[in-house]
Amino acid sequence: MTKADLVERVSERITLNKKQTEVLVDTVFGTITKALAKGDKVELRGFGSFRVRTRDPREGRNPKTGTPVRIPAKRVPFFKAGKELRDIVDR
Repeated sequence: MTKADLVERVSERITLNKKQTEVLVDTVFGTITKALAKGDKVELRGFGSFRVRTRDPREGRNPKTGTPVRIPAKRVPFFKAGKELRDIVDR
């Protein structure tokens, strides 16, 4: 499902037009993104939680030459599905 598909389906279920629904969807995603950028945890009961994890620095390899490459530590988003979502998907 793409963002456009999501906007389409949501607009069919509520009394907003597609443009208003797109603003709503963008606002929700933007709010989650900003919270994660600040290091906050976002929890949507029944759906799951988003948080940021830190990956340690590591040694990698250049696939073309095979030479070792140092990969620095970085922060990455992580999603953990809630129990209700896991149960629905497992049916």
